[in-house]
Amino acid sequence: MTPLDEACRRAPVKWTPQGLFTVAFLGIVAGVQMSDMGLQAISLSAIQRTFGVGDATLGALQGLAGVLVGSALAIPLARFADRFSRKRVLLCLIAASTAMMVLSALAPNFPLFFIGRSAAGITEFAMVPLVYSMIPDLAPERHRVLANLSFAALMAAGASGGFYFAGTLLSIAGDINPLAIEPWRGAFLLLSCAGLPLLALGTLTADPSRHKGAANPAADVSLRRFLRERWQAIAFFVGTAGCLVLAVQALNQLISLALERRFDASPGHIGQAMGFIVLTTTLGCLPVAWLLDRMLARRLGQAARPLIMGICALAAVPVLLLLATVGTVDRAFVVVGLTLFATSTANALVPTMLQDLAPPLLRARSFAIWSFVVSVFGAAGPLLAGTLSGAMFNGRLAHAIVLTAVPALALSAFCAMRSFLRSSKERVAAAGQAA
Repeated sequence: MTPLDEACRRAPVKWTPQGLFTVAFLGIVAGVQMSDMGLQAISLSAIQRTFGVGDATLGALQGLAGVLVGSALAIPLARFADRFSRKRVLLCLIAASTAMMVLSALAPNFPLFFIGRSAAGITEFAMVPLVYSMIPDLAPERHRVLANLSFAALMAAGASGGFYFAGTLLSIAGDINPLAIEPWRGAFLLLSCAGLPLLALGTLTADPSRHKGAANPAADVSLRRFLRERWQAIAFFVGTAGCLVLAVQALNQLISLALERRFDASPGHIGQAMGFIVLTTTLGCLPVAWLLDRMLARRLGQAARPLIMGICALAAVPVLLLLATVGTVDRAFVVVGLTLFATSTANALVPTMLQDLAPPLLRARSFAIWSFVVSVFGAAGPLLAGTLSGAMFNGRLAHAIVLTAVPALALSAFCAMRSFLRSSKERVAAAGQAA
């Protein structure tokens, strides 16, 4: 029996009330962070006016700001999470993220604002490995995919809320404005007020023990050995999921500004539409991903997941190409919605794939490393699109987004198909050895 099989055998046999609460709380915290990013995306034009920066700088803000601090701290924090109390790490991350949101709101110049936004990425890049390390210790094995998708659903609700309520937050901040600051700054301050109740609720979460059933603990905790022995499978996984993230972030982070410029639409109107799109696509894709996984896994095993990802990435290509030619903002919203639905369906299976790939005692560090890798791909999307907008398309962001995202989606589909073929061969070989 392999270490992974033994760990899964000793997974919880049923849910506990505290375990359910903990998974729900983790999703709410991640959702608040995602709402922070939605508010930033809707406020880009106001931020640009405040600091007088160009499109390439905005692309760097939307992409690189989450990398500099958040992803850098994710790996050492995940090492702590693999060895010490994951609950304490979680509470520290909530406090740090709240403080950095306040710094972002009050920053007097763009460098300080950039640093604040970078540090606020701690919650996303350091908490996600923590979450996906805890879920297998909280959820029964038969419910693990469902628990992962439920966490993703709560994150999606937060992301859509950031877009949908951004106009309302900006309006409220402009009306009350006791500090006489720009409305976007006040909106960030209002959102930071969620930090204190989240810290209070966080004290009620579970701090689950890790599975101790590994047959060979030394091998199980050797990160270098894991990377060396599984490097081909890891490379295909990184190519599939990383290129997908590059395409999605190029679209997601800059589409609001692109539509505002092209169709002269108000940020509030775009924010409400994008909030609805993000909510319906990211929530609507979850039962689709779950059903596809259940149906195909019976015949294909774990190879079903890269197959689903590749088909979804390939399906998004012809739809996204329409973004450069649509004539109305409503049609553009339809294109964005269909693209995000296809890519969200593919992306929904990424955490489960990495949990399948990583040994139990390396899960937090594996997800932390993946957070850093995915942040690099995610940063490249808006940075490349913003640079192309200024250098080649004279500010036509929609064209730059298409040129950035379409090749990335095609490459993601190619890597997914290679991963599917490799997984299929491994499954057949394992079946032959068992016979």
